[in-house]
Amino acid sequence: MRAGLSGIGAEALTTPGDPRAEALDRLPVREAVPALLRALEDRGVAVLCAPPGTGKTTLVPLVLAGLVGGGPVRRVLVAEPRRIAARAAARRMAWLLGERPGGKVGFTVRGERQAGRGTVVEVVTTGVLLQRLQRDQELTGVDVVVLDECHERHLDADTAAAFLLDVRAALRPDLRLIAASATTDAEGWARLLGDGGESGESGTDVGDGPEGPAPVVSAPGVSHPVEVVWAPSERPVRPPHGMRVDPALLDHVAAVVRRALREREGDVLCFLPGVGEISRVAGKLGGLAEAEVLQVHGRAPAAVQEAVLAGSDGGRRRVVLATSVAESSLTVPGVRIVVDCGLAREPRMDHARGLSALTTVRASRAAARQRAGRAGREAPGVVYRCWPEAEDARLPRFPSPEIAGADLTAFALQTACWGDPDASGLALLDPPPTGAMTAARETLTAIGAVDAAGRATERGTRMARLGLHPRLARALIDGAKEVGARRAAEVVALLSEEPPREYGDDLAAAWRTARHGGDPYAARWRQEARRLEQALTGAGDARPDGARGAQRAARGDDAVAGMLAALAFPERVARRRGERVYLMAAGTGAELGDGSRLGGSPWLAVAVADRPVTSASARVRLAAVTDEDTARAAAAALASEGAEVRWADGDVVARRVARLGAIELVSRPLAKPDPELVRRALLEGLRREGTGLLRWSAQATAVRQRMAFLHQELGGAWPDVSDAALLDRTDDWLGTELARARGRADLGRVDAGQALARLMPWATGEAARFEELAPERIEVPSGSRVRVDYGADRPVLAVKLQELFGWQEAPRIAGGRVPLLVHLLSPAGRPAAVTADLASFWKDGYRSVRAELRGRYPKHPWPEDPATAEPTRRTNSRR
Repeated sequence: MRAGLSGIGAEALTTPGDPRAEALDRLPVREAVPALLRALEDRGVAVLCAPPGTGKTTLVPLVLAGLVGGGPVRRVLVAEPRRIAARAAARRMAWLLGERPGGKVGFTVRGERQAGRGTVVEVVTTGVLLQRLQRDQELTGVDVVVLDECHERHLDADTAAAFLLDVRAALRPDLRLIAASATTDAEGWARLLGDGGESGESGTDVGDGPEGPAPVVSAPGVSHPVEVVWAPSERPVRPPHGMRVDPALLDHVAAVVRRALREREGDVLCFLPGVGEISRVAGKLGGLAEAEVLQVHGRAPAAVQEAVLAGSDGGRRRVVLATSVAESSLTVPGVRIVVDCGLAREPRMDHARGLSALTTVRASRAAARQRAGRAGREAPGVVYRCWPEAEDARLPRFPSPEIAGADLTAFALQTACWGDPDASGLALLDPPPTGAMTAARETLTAIGAVDAAGRATERGTRMARLGLHPRLARALIDGAKEVGARRAAEVVALLSEEPPREYGDDLAAAWRTARHGGDPYAARWRQEARRLEQALTGAGDARPDGARGAQRAARGDDAVAGMLAALAFPERVARRRGERVYLMAAGTGAELGDGSRLGGSPWLAVAVADRPVTSASARVRLAAVTDEDTARAAAAALASEGAEVRWADGDVVARRVARLGAIELVSRPLAKPDPELVRRALLEGLRREGTGLLRWSAQATAVRQRMAFLHQELGGAWPDVSDAALLDRTDDWLGTELARARGRADLGRVDAGQALARLMPWATGEAARFEELAPERIEVPSGSRVRVDYGADRPVLAVKLQELFGWQEAPRIAGGRVPLLVHLLSPAGRPAAVTADLASFWKDGYRSVRAELRGRYPKHPWPEDPATAEPTRRTNSRR
């Protein structure tokens, strides 16, 4: 590999008079080629930063392979994150050589390969690269690997980089590795490549040696300027949540496209987050006289993708509505205008509900730069950004790495097959979250893909090589033994790429539609089904025994679809619990859409579901009718049977229950439940409904209030008797009663006051002072013993005014710290005044009270000097 690398200079790349070579010569990345080759010769690894349109995806692989520039021939693998980009890059490089894909330049994506023995540069998806690494860790015959668009932080790309660095460190120090991107965290990737592998010649660990980070080679950008036009909506636009995008934003984007067509020349490339938004904006642009509207996304037919990438025939202008697949590696000829809605889709995993889905997020600044660059590939252009300029600085710098939020089941199986089950020894920019890896390993263990130590089983290795998510691989392998390779492959092909919404939510009906369909999806489905069937029959995984073979013909489409969906997603088998409402084994509710024909089935196997942010239940997008026996067989790992004693419907319920996850199958009453389980259920009842379940007499309530007062004022030995505190230490005061109780009625007979007395500070002797510190009653000058109310913020002594004549100061409690608040009552017992300072009241307040009440209660004494008057409980006549 080393021979001749640094000898290829920028001046050697062209052949005069050859238009294709002259096209190569115009690519700005050619100026960075000598530095890149030197970096590879010196270190074996490099980071290539080159803006869109510079030629990093087309010129660099051709130079590395010796197909341009006169260097020695080497085999180069270029890994792209998407199939559309892999095909387009291969076709472009083949055209530059005057060939068609399959010659010196070829490509391989899932289900399609155009490459042969003479192929020197092969473009593959990162998924295909992982499959090859698992089959041949040394990548025999490959000299250079280019990881393109690594800034997008797809999980497959991050995993492939980690595996390749492992290979360089242990097996192939001569293997050259380039991380290439238009906008990336160059410093992070340089550290990763420098520390994650070993030097090509010395065999020493670069991370521990003097060489440090990998070299970063930057190429100049395209010279064409791109003007930025800020075009926010004048109407309020709600932020995205889940998969939902505010229709007001889509109306605005369509309006901005029309504005751009009026104001500028050239074709328009409009970025939207998903297929649904593309379809809706296309509908709003219907009837455009001045432009043809085209749609580009991962599901678009190959012919449409090729037509878009081929450019206009010189007739009408074009409006290309695209997802993020058009951000990278693709040049759409004729585009001078970009309209950016500012949104993107990222995968998220809801581990609690077992649901994985895409979610709509704000696009990063790196993505916005990538998108804008599409307008300046061929000439000066303009980007219309559909958000306020003030918000731009608040956007994230880079996209979130997929490893941070995605379902890691496939990643965990890859690392297990690689020999590193917990990925602790892999060089990754971001470590996998512990919780997500734990959930992934649990899933893999349940389907037999890994053993108890997390190591890949033979079955797991077969699953990994099928190029499917492990769940689907399990369904394919196990289902084929029941229904045959063809039918299993056809259903799994449907599950691997969700059918269009117009196919409906019935998996079996969608299967029938795809069989007879002539649309692009049906064509892709047939191709994938053939691939999976061949993979099965080639591995010998589709040989049923005689009994199973005889049963195949008896199973209809609905039964087969239900079985395969249940095998793939056992935690989503669901039992009906109401009209269009189901409970999945994972514990999440699931609702069918209006008009669904699946609602009459007692059991469903849910294949696709999502949960709106504001909803507790998931919405079923795709499901199949199934039955209890199939659900039990597919979700056997979730089955359980045992005693359940819990608080439900206001009392202790004790049953023996058979469950399938959260689904209750059978239950019967339990005559003699475990006393400890009963105690826990009673505690749960107290936590839910409070200590009011106990019998609180007026006396018990008063004692609790007095104890609460002393805890507040004195603390120390006097305990907190709030509900929360009491429930935290039930064993200390309620243990005896809980041990005897069997249900709500028993709790209702517990004397709470008697139980509460156990919390008094008997050990310190303070309990003996309870009456002194917080007296139940106070004797007033009239001789009456009046109850103190401790239920308010301050203790209150409510007494008739005449009974306090001569009393100059309200008594103090809690060891003299707290004066009582005196409520002075009229002879009728109604509040007349409130005071904590009786001397001041007699002096200043009494006169007005006397004047007001004297005429109303003439039989009661109203002396002019209450401070010296005789206190009394009686009227004048009785005195």
